[in-house]
Amino acid sequence: MANKGRELIGTVIKDKMIKTRVVKVASLSKHPKYHRVVKTYRNFKIHDEKNQTHTGDIVKIVETRPLSKDKRFRLLEVIKKAEIPHVTVKEEQT
Repeated sequence: MANKGRELIGTVIKDKMIKTRVVKVASLSKHPKYHRVVKTYRNFKIHDEKNQTHTGDIVKIVETRPLSKDKRFRLLEVIKKAEIPHVTVKEEQT
């Protein structure tokens, strides 16, 4: 694998889709006029084949060929699971 693509680290912010997650990635850059360090965020849709990540997980993603209209990254590894486990809410039956 010579050309692997960019590797980024981010946090899963949405896990509502099947095999797709939305990951927020932070980056630091210098403001051109004021020379201050500015933190910016971008959201990437990633491919999670086994549905193993949930909201709050810290993950490493890698750039790949286009998998759909918006998906250009896939999950490489889960760095840290979320502190609070993924909870599903059940409705009460009356």
